[in-house]
Amino acid sequence: MANILAQEEFQKTIVSQYTDVIGEKLGGSIVSFSDEWFAAAENLIKPKAPIRDATRFTYAGAWYDGWETRRHNEEGADWVIFKFGVSSAKLVGCEVDTAFFNGNHAPAISVEAVQILNNGNSSDFDDDILKIKEEDWETVIPKTECGPSQRHFFARDGGETEKNYTHARLKMYPDGGIARFRLYGKVIPVTSASDASKKLDYASVQNGGVAISVSDQHFGTADNLLLPGRGHDMSDGWETKRSREPGHVDWVVIRLGAPIKIQDIVIDTAHFRGNFPQKVNIKATKVDNESEIQDAQWTTVVPDLKTSADKEHEFKVDNDGIFSHVKVTIIPDGGVKRVRVYGVKA
Repeated sequence: MANILAQEEFQKTIVSQYTDVIGEKLGGSIVSFSDEWFAAAENLIKPKAPIRDATRFTYAGAWYDGWETRRHNEEGADWVIFKFGVSSAKLVGCEVDTAFFNGNHAPAISVEAVQILNNGNSSDFDDDILKIKEEDWETVIPKTECGPSQRHFFARDGGETEKNYTHARLKMYPDGGIARFRLYGKVIPVTSASDASKKLDYASVQNGGVAISVSDQHFGTADNLLLPGRGHDMSDGWETKRSREPGHVDWVVIRLGAPIKIQDIVIDTAHFRGNFPQKVNIKATKVDNESEIQDAQWTTVVPDLKTSADKEHEFKVDNDGIFSHVKVTIIPDGGVKRVRVYGVKA
């Protein structure tokens, strides 16, 4: 069975500790679906919350910002197959949002997953998922009831899956509409033995980085810091509200994908021009258990240094320590697009 959590508990135990592995901003995508008569399946993985928008209507003047299938009321289920935006992940829970679907919402859902290893040909990779036999799909979240126009937070009974997966299938029984779907898991990079000695960005979500704690994310969420690329505008970075108190700072703590020896750190302020931080500093620590993070001893690896608009700031780190977490402090507030922490696995 699935554990049904309150929003606050889900935020604390799932969202802040894991990654939405199918999200559009991470590169997740729709591979296939059973039906999208009223509204497209691709809406499920949009990063922004669903809204009623008069410019987006598809049927009889009604507004749709989600996925909705035709009405059939038959035994069975409609479904969508997702490809993860990361190489693989162990799954732990999901959010199902039926916002604005009232009387036409999905009465129940389940989540299944499968692992398909990429042979290097992306087109073959996508074709392989369509050849998967029904019995090869493994249950992650069993069939669970949903209600109209609300957010549902489900966690797996027993925590993370033992296996890591590459694709997931959302089913709704028997038909209806879902506005958004978030699927959370622990990223497991698919690497070769030689990668262990390579310098990699261990803050990257694709290498297992997670923003586990943040002081404020009023305009843009901290998980954006770990995305690939430099983004398209300020909306896909991390930005805090304007502070008014003397001595104020904002900060984010990032769990690296593995304990590493840090060599270089990049703070990118791309697209932040009148709202970049005046200064930044970076500290690092190593803890064996994340519950110890509150009392951890932090080592300064980048002292207070000025930043500037729309630029990648590269800092060399001269420290032979092994670190599992970094804390980026911006002074006094502002926006940062990306954080890169390059190093070699310890």
